[in-house]
Amino acid sequence: MKTKFSLIIPCFNEGSNILPLMKKCKDIFIRKDVEVIFVNNGSVDNSGELLKTNLSRISNVKIVTLKVNKGYGYGIKRGVEQASGDVIGWTHADNQTNVLDFLHAINLFNDTNSNFFVKGLRNKRTLADNFFTFGMSLFETILFRKFFWDINAQPTLMKKKFYKSLKNIPNDFSIDLFFYYHAIKNNLPIKRFPVDFHPRLFGTSSWNFGFLSRLKFSFRTIKYSFRLLYDL
Repeated sequence: MKTKFSLIIPCFNEGSNILPLMKKCKDIFIRKDVEVIFVNNGSVDNSGELLKTNLSRISNVKIVTLKVNKGYGYGIKRGVEQASGDVIGWTHADNQTNVLDFLHAINLFNDTNSNFFVKGLRNKRTLADNFFTFGMSLFETILFRKFFWDINAQPTLMKKKFYKSLKNIPNDFSIDLFFYYHAIKNNLPIKRFPVDFHPRLFGTSSWNFGFLSRLKFSFRTIKYSFRLLYDL
């Protein structure tokens, strides 16, 4: 069966999350129309070893190894280069959302000719998380005069043709805002669906480790938003 859907999962120092993630992926591995592309995004722990040892014999799995971490978005971009599906998407490797949400997302594509944008909508989040989500969504809505909400929710899916039509894709976490913004700008229908969001059970985030880190992330996002607004 032809591959229709490609799921990219960038992994940076997620050794403690890899095995639980693989177990959840079993229902995806049996799908012949879906491929999963794991990107070892410059990890310095045992992430790469775990990926190769456990996944190298699965026919619809690809492993991309990057020696240096150049950002979350960069890992996704390198994964998309190996994607065979007409629809591509990505999610995190930290198990805070269920990787099987991807199966729900692809069911929203009645056929792979449908040209729209799909994104999860997180629930069961902390008060602090909701505070930052509300603040950033309000800022983007005012700045772009278009409604934005839960910009960094996962998974994110789109037609590969749409992905390839855009240039200057960022290498960092701004990649989620970038595609959300361009989906709205290009008048693509946007489909959202609820996903449960859980605290990390294993490992630590490479960027989200307290109020100050989230504040810095917000300021970087604001700065990038003005670049998007003026096409810089």
